[in-house]
Amino acid sequence: MFWLQEKIAEAATEHADKAQEHAEHVPIIVKYVNQYFGPWAYDFEMKYTHPIWVKILGKFGSTPEAAFGPYTPENAIPWYTVMFVIACILSLAIILLFRRKLSADDPSHGQQTLEVGVLAIRDMLGDIIGPHGLKYFPMVMTFAVLILVSNLMGLFPLFMSPTAATSVTFALGLSSFLYYNSVGIRENGLFGHLKHFAGPIWWIAPLIFPIELVSNFIRPFSLGIRLFGNLFADEKVLDTIAHLAPPWSSFVVPVLLMPLSLFVAFIQTFVFVLLSQLYLSEVSHAPHDSHAEHHEHDDQSEEFMVPILT
Repeated sequence: MFWLQEKIAEAATEHADKAQEHAEHVPIIVKYVNQYFGPWAYDFEMKYTHPIWVKILGKFGSTPEAAFGPYTPENAIPWYTVMFVIACILSLAIILLFRRKLSADDPSHGQQTLEVGVLAIRDMLGDIIGPHGLKYFPMVMTFAVLILVSNLMGLFPLFMSPTAATSVTFALGLSSFLYYNSVGIRENGLFGHLKHFAGPIWWIAPLIFPIELVSNFIRPFSLGIRLFGNLFADEKVLDTIAHLAPPWSSFVVPVLLMPLSLFVAFIQTFVFVLLSQLYLSEVSHAPHDSHAEHHEHDDQSEEFMVPILT
């Protein structure tokens, strides 16, 4: 037990040192946000969250300051929180901007690109979940837009990718986890939702059920770690290369590697959305009479774009 406490304390101290070093390189907008709202956030943390962490981490011989760094009004609001709020605002602004410029008679190149993305997500829902899966389109598309914007933010000056922080990616993974489990409980009931973890063969259900249950609870962490690892690694690679031979490597090499960063941003968005749809397909089942209406849905596929884009 003492060995575990010592290891946790060492890891917390190392994490605090890295957090303090990273805080010196946060975007200037984060400093301005903390300048105006940091004192209020600091008072809230010291009154409500700090005592809770003192009790929890005290059992492992650590402290909140060792785990998260020093508590000050200057760093009360983390950089990833500010960047994620900006990503949400940018996502709404982009959606509203595209929505105002939509035209059925003379679509622009941007609209055609948007329609390709919308149709791709719609076709994935139909192929993975079925025609009834189109009702999950708003949630899935929200994940796609928000994660893509968050991934791309790191390519622009004065911004950082919030998805390069585990706090954000774990929150996204937990949101997907809660959503598809709520869908399963709503459609199948609590007992029916738990029953599908046991598998179709009753005599090996006692073995399959705990394995599937643990696998289900691991999913938000796997979603978060996968998204964080790729975005964080991409930023670290660019940062390392940028400091190899300054000033040339600080500008020329990152620009040359930008296509790779774009590929990582898009592919990680695709993976997150794809896995979320696969999880939905496990818990959502078509009504019994939906098979007879399958061809009717196919005939109406072109009409589906109109309410989505307008």
